[in-house]
Amino acid sequence: MALLILPPVLSNINWQSKLNKAAHHTSDYSSTEAILRRGQAFKITVNLQRGVQSGDNFTFIASTGPAPAESQQTKAIFNLSEEGASGWSATQEPSEPGCMNFTIFSPADAVIGRYKLKLQTVSGNKVSSTLLGQFVLLFNPWCPNDDVYMANEKERWEYVLNDSGIIFQGLEKHIQQEAWNYGQFEEDILDISLAILDRSLNHRQDPAADVSNRNSPTYVSRVISATVNSNDEKGVVEGKWNGKFRSGTNPLQWSGSVTILRKWHRGRYKPVRYGQCWVFAGVMCTVLRSLGIPTRVITNFNSAHDRNINLSIDEYIDISGKTLHLTEDSVWNFHVWNESWFIRRDLGSFYDGWQVLDATPQERSKGIYQCGPASTRAIKEGDVNLDYDSSFVFAAVNADYVTWIHYSKKIKERIYSDTRKIGKFISTKAVGTNDRVDVTANYKYPEGSLKERRVYKKALKLLGVRSTGKRAKNRRRSSVAWRQNMTPPAQKPSISGKLILDASPVIGQDILLTLALRNLISDFKTIKVKLSASAILYTRKPKAEILKLSRSIKLGSEEVKEISFKISYSQYKNSLTDDRKILVTALCETKQGPSLLVEKDIVLQDPLLTIKVLGPAVVHKAVNVQVTFTNPLSEVVTDCVLRAEGSGLLKEQLRINVARMAPMETSTVQFEIIPYKSGTRQLQVDLVCIHFSDIKGFVMLDVAPAP
Repeated sequence: MALLILPPVLSNINWQSKLNKAAHHTSDYSSTEAILRRGQAFKITVNLQRGVQSGDNFTFIASTGPAPAESQQTKAIFNLSEEGASGWSATQEPSEPGCMNFTIFSPADAVIGRYKLKLQTVSGNKVSSTLLGQFVLLFNPWCPNDDVYMANEKERWEYVLNDSGIIFQGLEKHIQQEAWNYGQFEEDILDISLAILDRSLNHRQDPAADVSNRNSPTYVSRVISATVNSNDEKGVVEGKWNGKFRSGTNPLQWSGSVTILRKWHRGRYKPVRYGQCWVFAGVMCTVLRSLGIPTRVITNFNSAHDRNINLSIDEYIDISGKTLHLTEDSVWNFHVWNESWFIRRDLGSFYDGWQVLDATPQERSKGIYQCGPASTRAIKEGDVNLDYDSSFVFAAVNADYVTWIHYSKKIKERIYSDTRKIGKFISTKAVGTNDRVDVTANYKYPEGSLKERRVYKKALKLLGVRSTGKRAKNRRRSSVAWRQNMTPPAQKPSISGKLILDASPVIGQDILLTLALRNLISDFKTIKVKLSASAILYTRKPKAEILKLSRSIKLGSEEVKEISFKISYSQYKNSLTDDRKILVTALCETKQGPSLLVEKDIVLQDPLLTIKVLGPAVVHKAVNVQVTFTNPLSEVVTDCVLRAEGSGLLKEQLRINVARMAPMETSTVQFEIIPYKSGTRQLQVDLVCIHFSDIKGFVMLDVAPAP
């Protein structure tokens, strides 16, 4: 007998928004949509249009994706008071006349994303089906059965709910804090994060299979690492490390993810120009936190980019000490990536915990510019054969660093083999404060320890690399390679040296340096010193030579002597990159014995920028902010812009023109903010000027709730 269509039972639905958002820790999302976490009950109230009869049967249908199917876990059909095969279930609660209260449970391994919820009513031979509405289901770090479960409440607050943070940059001996506005709860950001998943290559190739796999944080995080960069699928950010940035934004001028993600979305998914590693990591942190995956930003100082994964980085210099690019390997002053917290069902419980992800497009993985997730446990133990990309990350923190003087195509001298240079001060923001936490011990055993060397040799073996640094399968060798590989360990020089800054280097001023040399033996020595300095990028790629000079110095038995020199502002002002970095080298040669190379990386410091909040910060109440800054140059500067942003404080980035500043002039700008979220908030200020690189600052505000 055919079923007859029944008039609708309900007139409308109440999603119990306030109740559910509080229970599911989603109150911070700036959305009227129901935003829920998997593995946890949520409540709805159905207001009835007609009375419910005793024989009425209710069936719920939850579905997601373009082709929902029970076999793909993208469609769940479940009746009242009984758990469906999908793990979804519903119970009816006591209710007032004219309405029905339901509690619905989703499984802890449900597919995340936007769902439709339907209610089907069967009464005798009559049926009605009503769309109740839509909701978004997220990962749930509060649920013990979820793969992303994080037991510590303070860590959940930091790595899921905190919408601002610190990204560490600079040098291993001069680590700097840079504020970043993650803004994962700002309007549209969750929708944009879901759109990123839908723009992936995986989704384009097989939408149904892609959505079905979105129950796994391993899968989702890997897809995000590919789609945050633009290299394969016209993702969010286009990287650029060379040349000018006239056709886009200088990566150093970004202060947060919200502006970038909105620009990509509003521009119909045209990649945003331009980003570098901290930008990719900041954006990926926003997206993963918005989806409910606990995520943090990691900075690795002296980070190796080992193109051929032989765990050896070779640096070549010429006879004057200038860096030569004879290999694709490189060592960056710092590199920034992400870690996300989840279990690894594909690897086993030993590898659960923090997983490395890197959206910066450096190398292809399985044909696509993506990296991770790589278990930090796998990296520490040298398990470089495990998914995903653990060998690449292992090299970034563990490769040996070998320095050569290149005399000609066939003659080179190995002067150093440093097993400790790479992977220093691996850093992240502390839980609950802006302090730096060193997490190097999560990546490797103590440098120089027996365990660390054992792990290194284990990794070489798994990668098929001989101790010479060559892949075992590569049996053909040129005479140059033979000479390089058969060179015995470098002798220690009979002199030592150190480059010392006489004063803190500030942009716009001369840089004063001293080279201190010590004779380590009793023999008299004449040393030829070749000093050079180059403006470099943070990737340590030289952009312009700014100093080159030679000196000769005589050292008696165990004598110490100093050479003082300076790099004047006029020498570096037209060559300095936006990274504000200079590499100074001193190649010290003696007639007998090996040469000594002394290097020093310098970061020119910004002038001070101060931010004062002129009064108490209260939700929906205006408060003035005063910013004071100084032109660091002995020349007039024009056309500067002061920019401010901060989640919960400013809904859009604020821009104020600063028309003219006289030489060394101190200026003050005042503007108004109206906070719209309570709690601890981060306000970032950035002075952008074509005459010098950005001057940045930030202040933390405690915003009181509206009275």
